[in-house]
Amino acid sequence: MKIVQVRRISQVFFFLMFVWFCIVSTVGDRLWQLRGWPVNWFLQLDPLVAIGTILTTHTLYRAILWALATVILTIIFGRFFCSWVCPFGSVHHFVGFWGNRKKSMPQKVQLNKYRKAQCIKYFVLIFFLVMSAFPSLAATLQTGLLDPIPLITRSFNLVLLPIVDRPVGLASVSERFYVGAWLTLAIFLTAVFLNLAIPRFYCRFICPLGALFAILGRFALWRIGKNQSECIDCKLCEQSCEGGCEPAGSIRISECVLCFNCREDCKEDIISYQRRASLAGEETSPDVSRRGFVLSLVSGILAVPAVRLSNKLGSNWVHKVIRPPGALSEEEFLKRCIKCGQCMRVCPTNVIQPGGIDGGLENLWTPTLNNRIGSSGCQYNCTACGQVCPTSAIRPITLAEKQGHGEFAEAGPIKIGTAFLDRNRCLPWAMDKPCIVCQENCPVSPKAIYTQEVFNTIRADALTVKKATNTTIETVEDNLPLDKFATGDYYCVAEDGERRKIAANTENSIETSPDERFEKIPAQGSKIEIQVRLQRPLIDIEKCIGCGVCEHECPVSGKKAVRVSAEGETRSDDRRLLLKS
Repeated sequence: MKIVQVRRISQVFFFLMFVWFCIVSTVGDRLWQLRGWPVNWFLQLDPLVAIGTILTTHTLYRAILWALATVILTIIFGRFFCSWVCPFGSVHHFVGFWGNRKKSMPQKVQLNKYRKAQCIKYFVLIFFLVMSAFPSLAATLQTGLLDPIPLITRSFNLVLLPIVDRPVGLASVSERFYVGAWLTLAIFLTAVFLNLAIPRFYCRFICPLGALFAILGRFALWRIGKNQSECIDCKLCEQSCEGGCEPAGSIRISECVLCFNCREDCKEDIISYQRRASLAGEETSPDVSRRGFVLSLVSGILAVPAVRLSNKLGSNWVHKVIRPPGALSEEEFLKRCIKCGQCMRVCPTNVIQPGGIDGGLENLWTPTLNNRIGSSGCQYNCTACGQVCPTSAIRPITLAEKQGHGEFAEAGPIKIGTAFLDRNRCLPWAMDKPCIVCQENCPVSPKAIYTQEVFNTIRADALTVKKATNTTIETVEDNLPLDKFATGDYYCVAEDGERRKIAANTENSIETSPDERFEKIPAQGSKIEIQVRLQRPLIDIEKCIGCGVCEHECPVSGKKAVRVSAEGETRSDDRRLLLKS
């Protein structure tokens, strides 16, 4: 079997594996659900994820030791990951091949030639790594913005899989929704369709992971090269070159992605995969100018202080940015989150959403809770997001810790925020409409939402008694809405203050239940009033954990009457709701 065919089989295999891992990132015990599948394996293989977290946290996590294997294999075999494993690279490879397959050989050679702008990816890499390392007190991990593995993971998790799965319902019980999905899709499609202009455009010009592999690949023991110095210069080897490494001349080792197309296309068997250097010459160092290096270095150093000038981590922090339970303090969280979307994908209620720039540029695509979307708020018995986070930006927690039981009883449950009641929009408070939905759905015990019972006279003139019995009152007026007051929340009040629950009403009569008889029958000509029994909700902020179930279930459309803020969250002492004593 030809090496190119083996490479294609490898690409298909790893791409399907990647898609499968996206599908099974679903809470459940079925074959296609989360039951021990290594769903983070591709992210763990990514050395840029490993290096970024090492620079920001000065710690090497056991889970990302897989990246060390990728580095070692790259030093031995060259940039194998780009053309053999990377699912995003496989997408680019296929689209570029399909879009340009009918072009002539000279046109293909022109398309696949090396371009000076391919050095941009090195500047992108330097910029992100410097942001991760300098200054150490303000480091932030932003490699996930353009790192291909988090990028394609995010694109599949938040856009492509929900679209494809919507009519099938295999990967999710209900429809999935994600805020700002259009931006994720636009970036993904732009990167993919640029292959129609230049094959593997993203890989050649933008990919910071490709730049890292290019630097490592220059030390590769095995490499593509010519086994003799002279050839007929037919350029056939450059017509399908995926990296633009110019194998016809002095080959650019750092740009070779080991697609082996040149070896396949060479009719003279001059190009081979060998341990010695190419006999036609090699260029091993990336084509990076000193000026470009300095500019990217300085930009990376200045970038973090620049985005922090808004003081989003200080007194100007955004209360609407609510992190999932188990999230580290905001500064530590931003040192680890790679914006992969795994926590959003696995969340059973769809409450975890990609953040926007309203919380600062660093907040983009990081997990935040949006209680208006999905099927509920943060479920009281769920810790899935922390179990699947590949870098422990959301640390794995137990149910006992989340709920404050057992050894965590003294510390209490994890608070991700606090719910606040807007009395101007609450039905019982502002409109005299009976409603206790928030109190009924509060999951903590004892409930953080309790009620205060009041009886309010509805806005209408007092009614005049025409005649009455101990269960029925006929009124002079005949303008009562039919059965409006038969819900069990309305009461008839006589002049002496005797109050009885209304069981039914017509336009000019009110009937109470047999168990609600009047002890003193209202006299003819006396006045009666109709009152509504209200259970006005109140929130005990000491017991509230900010789960957002109350906000999600609130029947008020638009701006909810009860809303959760990040104030009081456990992870940040400086965001306490009450002043310290």
